[in-house]
Amino acid sequence: MGAWHDDDALWAELQGALTDAGLIRAAEEEARQAATMLQVRPDAHLLDLGCGPGRHSLAFARLGYRVTGVDRTAGYLEAARSRSAAEGLAIEWVRADMLAFRRESAFDGAVNLLSSFGYFEDRHDDLRVLRNIQFSLKPGARAMVDVVGKEILARVFVPRYWQELGKGRFWLQEREVLPAWERIRNHWLFVGAGETRAFTFEHRIYSANELAELMREAGFGEVEVHGGFDGRAYDREAARLIAVGRKPEM
Repeated sequence: MGAWHDDDALWAELQGALTDAGLIRAAEEEARQAATMLQVRPDAHLLDLGCGPGRHSLAFARLGYRVTGVDRTAGYLEAARSRSAAEGLAIEWVRADMLAFRRESAFDGAVNLLSSFGYFEDRHDDLRVLRNIQFSLKPGARAMVDVVGKEILARVFVPRYWQELGKGRFWLQEREVLPAWERIRNHWLFVGAGETRAFTFEHRIYSANELAELMREAGFGEVEVHGGFDGRAYDREAARLIAVGRKPEM
């Protein structure tokens, strides 16, 4: 049996939620704020690793950046390619696993957004992803990783909730924090429209200090931690855990 994150059925179920109109609108401002934190010039080449259906890739391209969006899910890339073509946006879409994708010193900035990090069972695979990103950046360039930090999760944790996906489908979620707060186990049930699908999987969760240390271990010389795309402090009011690491100059 393959890894949970290689299950196309799961990502197909999530596609509607990830292309929600509210999330698409939010991506416009998030892209502007991310570009500010990355300190990139207007013609910069950005890597969106784990781009999904391309919300942020499209938003970056609308702002005038050159963009390479990378994801392993063919259906997401097909949808993203269709949207970029309809808007006349020249985005490079690449189907690749984040464990494998790397281009030496190719990008002026990189993002990994919406908790697209920590999927792998082995922590060293998370480190490998960060090393791939660092390798792919030009000297002095910055990368952003956006997740829900342990500190935030502890504050807002609810064991069960549900979300309407439209077209008669509902997404029921149950969460369980595993010992030592190292990982979280998810039970997801998609029901309605005459069909039910169930998925159970785990992923790693990071505190601010743990994520910053992992980025330093991956070769980022400077790492800053923020509590939102607006650059706010990572404190008890933080909305997200956003770590920005800078690749050392040559």
